[in-house]
Amino acid sequence: MTPHSPTLEGFRAVFREPALPLGEIAWRWSFGAAASLLLGLSLLEYLDTLPLSVGDLLLLRSRQPLLVSQAITHIFHGSAFRFVMATIVLFFTLALGWTVAASLGRAATLKALLDWFAPRSDDVPDASRLRFVWTGKQHSSMRSLMALNLLRVALILATSLGVVAAAILAGFAFSDADPQPGLVFLLFVPLFVLVWLMWSVLNWFLSLASVFVMRDKQDTFGAIAAAVVLCREHLGPVVAVGFWFSLAHILAFIAATTVVAFPMAFVGILPIGVVLGGVLLVALLYFAVADFLYLGRLAGYVCIVEQRDSPPEREVTVPPTSPEGTQSFHPPALRPQADDDIMSDIPLSPTAEALS
Repeated sequence: MTPHSPTLEGFRAVFREPALPLGEIAWRWSFGAAASLLLGLSLLEYLDTLPLSVGDLLLLRSRQPLLVSQAITHIFHGSAFRFVMATIVLFFTLALGWTVAASLGRAATLKALLDWFAPRSDDVPDASRLRFVWTGKQHSSMRSLMALNLLRVALILATSLGVVAAAILAGFAFSDADPQPGLVFLLFVPLFVLVWLMWSVLNWFLSLASVFVMRDKQDTFGAIAAAVVLCREHLGPVVAVGFWFSLAHILAFIAATTVVAFPMAFVGILPIGVVLGGVLLVALLYFAVADFLYLGRLAGYVCIVEQRDSPPEREVTVPPTSPEGTQSFHPPALRPQADDDIMSDIPLSPTAEALS
């Protein structure tokens, strides 16, 4: 394969094949809509179980902050256990649903990306990579993808616990005798950034490992090891792809936060429903661009892997030509004649006969 810029190849793949980012947006937004609906219904069911007496209703209608807080405390008193249990059930339900949806969606998008880059290789691609045939290898790949996504879910849980631990550690600097909220904040921020960086790096490796699961049929830990090897051997192209797509993502976020200020400026003029609709539209456009860039970055990584494993091009040497455009003739090198050559049955070359 002729070396190409992985960043440009990633943008080219998502621009020339709009079905790829649309497929990514489809499975992500389908899960997001289902998760939002499940969370909304669960919240309504939970609120329906809370007891509301006439006294609590009167306190809520008083619009006095102290009385309203007392009513809310009385309403939620004794429901902490139900809330915790509902949260645990929702977490495991959404984790299982996301694992299945992410595995199926990632398998489809990666298969399409591999088919996109495979015909551009100089060698003849494997026929099994040009057509999706559900065989035992695909079953194994799906299990590996689900294991990777389960690891990502466990990583999210560990990150949440890490943020809570960071808050607890920072809270040790707070005391009733000498409260210092500024110091607590300064202690919490670097701990939070450290936890977030660890999550970003590990989640990035798990996301990159899915490429090797679908391409090379690696198992879970073999794919993670292959992702580490790729970063070690091709760190420059990998960092370049991540940098340019991250820069584009940051610019898209800045543009979205700038545009969302326009509907917010009409809060006192337009109805609140129109303002919220404008904000929601801008947010959806930003999420679509983010998914678009994410798939483009993944396409850049696939391009790096394909270029790494492609055979080198064959070098074709052309004989030198004379100034008139005709090929120059170089006679073969002559060797001294021996008696055996004169008496042998092997005829002399025309050049040797002419010189003799």
